[in-house]
Amino acid sequence: MRVKEFLAGILTGVAAGVVVNEAFNKLNEEVPADNVLKKVKEAFKEEGPIDGSWIVMKPEPYTNHVISMEVYRGGVSRMKDGRLEQYEFAADAKTGTVVELVRQ
Repeated sequence: MRVKEFLAGILTGVAAGVVVNEAFNKLNEEVPADNVLKKVKEAFKEEGPIDGSWIVMKPEPYTNHVISMEVYRGGVSRMKDGRLEQYEFAADAKTGTVVELVRQ
């Protein structure tokens, strides 16, 4: 085996390791809370205007029987047919997916 081939193999292995490490780190990152709130507000705006919204910027533990995860808690309020509607939600901190939505 030539030295060039040997070095090419080492560099390829190192590059693959870096790519896999970056991909793994992205899986463990949290979606920013303000991005989650923006997605939730966009979904509500499809049905009509909203009056207010909020989100807790720090994730908290959430368990729904078997599933455990870190979630952001937040809420949205809007007027519908002259009445105030308020909703609270929990969204997975890693994906931003709403896992609970409750009308108050």
